[in-house]
Amino acid sequence: MKTKRLTVAQATIKFLKNQFSKRDNIELPFFAGCFGIFGHGNVAGLGEALKNNPDFKYYQIRNEQSMVHAAAAYAKMKNRLQTFACTSSIGPGATNMITAAAGATINRLPVLLLPGDFFSKRTATPLLQQLESSSSNDISVNDCFKPISKYWDRINRPEQLASALMESMRVLSSPSETGSVTLCMPHDVQTEALDFPSELFEKRIWYVPRNVPDSYLIEKAVEMIKKSKNPMLVAGGGVIYSEAENILTNFAESTGIPVVETFAGKGSLHYKHELNLGAIGATGTKGANEIASNSDLVIGVGTRYSDFITASKSAWQNPNVSFININVAEVDVYKNSGIPLQGDARDTLKILLEKLKDFKTEKKYTDKIINYNKEWDSIVEIAYEPINKKKPLQSEYVGALNKFIDDKDVIICASGSLPGDLHKLWRTKNSKGFHLEYGYSCMGYEIPGGLGAKMADPKREVYVMCGDATYLMLPSDLITTIQEGYKIIMILINNNGYASIGSLSESVGGEGFGTHFKFRNQKNDKIEGDHLPVDLAANAESLGAKVYRPKGIDEFNDALVKAKKNDQTSVIYVETVRDRKLDGYSYSWWEVPVPEISISEDVKKARKKYELDKKMQKQYLKSNRL
Repeated sequence: MKTKRLTVAQATIKFLKNQFSKRDNIELPFFAGCFGIFGHGNVAGLGEALKNNPDFKYYQIRNEQSMVHAAAAYAKMKNRLQTFACTSSIGPGATNMITAAAGATINRLPVLLLPGDFFSKRTATPLLQQLESSSSNDISVNDCFKPISKYWDRINRPEQLASALMESMRVLSSPSETGSVTLCMPHDVQTEALDFPSELFEKRIWYVPRNVPDSYLIEKAVEMIKKSKNPMLVAGGGVIYSEAENILTNFAESTGIPVVETFAGKGSLHYKHELNLGAIGATGTKGANEIASNSDLVIGVGTRYSDFITASKSAWQNPNVSFININVAEVDVYKNSGIPLQGDARDTLKILLEKLKDFKTEKKYTDKIINYNKEWDSIVEIAYEPINKKKPLQSEYVGALNKFIDDKDVIICASGSLPGDLHKLWRTKNSKGFHLEYGYSCMGYEIPGGLGAKMADPKREVYVMCGDATYLMLPSDLITTIQEGYKIIMILINNNGYASIGSLSESVGGEGFGTHFKFRNQKNDKIEGDHLPVDLAANAESLGAKVYRPKGIDEFNDALVKAKKNDQTSVIYVETVRDRKLDGYSYSWWEVPVPEISISEDVKKARKKYELDKKMQKQYLKSNRL
């Protein structure tokens, strides 16, 4: 057997750069390189290995959380067929990755994490930055990655590396199992050498199959669809990852079944299509939620049915409603007692369409759908039109940007009040044009997410939209976009605090407590003084961005033109009045518990409404009668 003597770190990098994904006869390098911050725990091992393998490109980044967000965003744009490795030091560097790693797993996106770890030999313990446990000497902070990783391992001996790497790739490349994969790398082991089998480093292709469901279950689903009177289809992220947009369009047109969209699935159907009802759920459109309320059949495609989408399990009020679930993941196909069609979205829809050639919803139902589509488009147009050009609403900035950008351009967002406005109002013309991280809705995702998206497709203009609170969470990698020449355009909206949670607080009687960025009032010790005089535009400028400060919607439009012509990362800083909001969040419900008892009259009132709304909630336990 031929061997090659390498350190564990060297062997890891040599292995990673020879891994490829393949689907539909298209072969791609699985890893685009490695993000990393070097420190105690990875500088001598993985640092040396990356330095001496320049064909496996290393990217410097400013925050460990950022690099995992960027990797996840890249994977999302690449339909999970490509991603990055991420390496950190022991201790704080590692734990900084945890939040973003959870986001990647929740959003079903592949990312490989290589955190530094304690000495396997334990000769020098306790180390700098090492957690000591009184219950075990085999615990480190890296154990925190276990519940958020789809695969987790610690390489205590060089001989363990080969099997761990193979398992990692199995999970990362699996459409049904993918998410964060963590290989903890003790720093002494990283530097240890072994005669590894040469075949470990040969080019290896991980085929991504398009599995299809059991034929019996297909027939049951067809039977159920043919019996339905008011069916609807929920398009989730799986539609886009499967590249099923065209077949979904054909399916809707052939059957007359309307389509509603999740956050991850928005763009599955062009916004102009007459059978597209737009967003569903807590931030959904009037038409989508009204159709959902009466629907007798829900076909979920590539969705995990989050509470925002199901309106906390109140969206479907028909007592006879049934579900058909198309998903690559077993955990998702059995939700809501649905017929479990475990398989690829594109090929499963193809099979169903072939068997439904003679099926068509009634004309009066289709006409209702078309009318809802037109009605909502008119509502969006009104929302886009500025009421006051000098003091625009947030939704009006959304409208101005939507009208300005090209069809192929990308909008990035993750948290705050913006996702709700975007879900409702954004006219999506391209399935990769709407990029929201709303599985974890992590504040701080936006800038590194914009970097990852731009790296995935540099030909697209990437627009990052976020509020002041989100910006303050993680602005540092504006520097990286400039360093690497991956231009993004950020629309930074200042509303002086946590506007989304402020609204939520008000709705449950909390009066916006703790959500304003204000000085503390020295008389009553409450945070209710003047607004903090923070200049976020100046901060962005200090990080190297080109900054524009438009006043009003006309100047905002001018700034968009200038930013697009500019060849460097740009920030367009605008202010909006927090208390002036878009109307129309009353089409659905989202469960937020309210205290049973309180001295506050507002809370008491909110509790009564909560108890009434709670009565709409259902568990969808109806037998699928297989």
